[in-house]
Amino acid sequence: MVQTAEQHAAPAAITATLNYLLDEGVTPFTYTGGPGSTEVRSGGTPDPHEVVIADGRPEAARFSLERNGFRFLRHDTAVADFYDPDQVRRVYYPEIEALVKRESGAQRVVVFDHTLRTADDAAREALKLREVVQRVHNDYTEWSGPQRVRDVLPEEADALLKRRFAIIQVWRPIRLPVESFPLAICDAVSLAPKDLVVSERRYPNRIGQTYAITYNPAHRWYAFPRMQRDEALIFKVYDSLADGRARWTAHTAFDDPTAPPDAKPRESIEIRTLAFF
Repeated sequence: MVQTAEQHAAPAAITATLNYLLDEGVTPFTYTGGPGSTEVRSGGTPDPHEVVIADGRPEAARFSLERNGFRFLRHDTAVADFYDPDQVRRVYYPEIEALVKRESGAQRVVVFDHTLRTADDAAREALKLREVVQRVHNDYTEWSGPQRVRDVLPEEADALLKRRFAIIQVWRPIRLPVESFPLAICDAVSLAPKDLVVSERRYPNRIGQTYAITYNPAHRWYAFPRMQRDEALIFKVYDSLADGRARWTAHTAFDDPTAPPDAKPRESIEIRTLAFF
């Protein structure tokens, strides 16, 4: 059964630096190498700002996908080893499809991608994992959301794009509780359209788009301290309906100033789904 996680002892709020984008009128970009590569390069000027990040655990029950853009949940998994790609696809993909269907009300959910990340430099190089992303962003845009449907389900895309769909992601630790570089998420109610800047996501074989985010003092930030392996953050990064509901959810890893000096490197998985209504 999925339920709200118990509150953990933590400060009610912390102040930390988040890396926004300074909008200079030039398209920012991130280049990511192909499979097996850990190469990441980026263009664009960071605009770091100190912000207050509230502990979302005491408020977890009030957050909703449609209003705030995210939900924090207790969610068990039968995966024994997230570093085993067969287990992830065979066991975790169906678990996440069921979770997203239940939480969003979608009639059909398709997992199309997942990424493992670690803050441990040696492990990242040895296992060919991605680094944690320390920039405020949203993963899809008005253009790249529908394009992802065309990429993943080309035979069905024309029909599917005639009705509502969303791209919903699920993030969780894969081994130890998160002690370093936790994920901060912005309440979608506080995110304005003017804050979104199209950024190119460049790969060896294609170019996609994400939104970089410019600073706005109205942003309300939350984190969920010491997230456990049996907890998940589910959040929406695209919704085709523009009727006032949450369509985007800005998020970022951040350097937690309250982390212990011997904090374990964060290890996490994020999984991406197409949800059709």
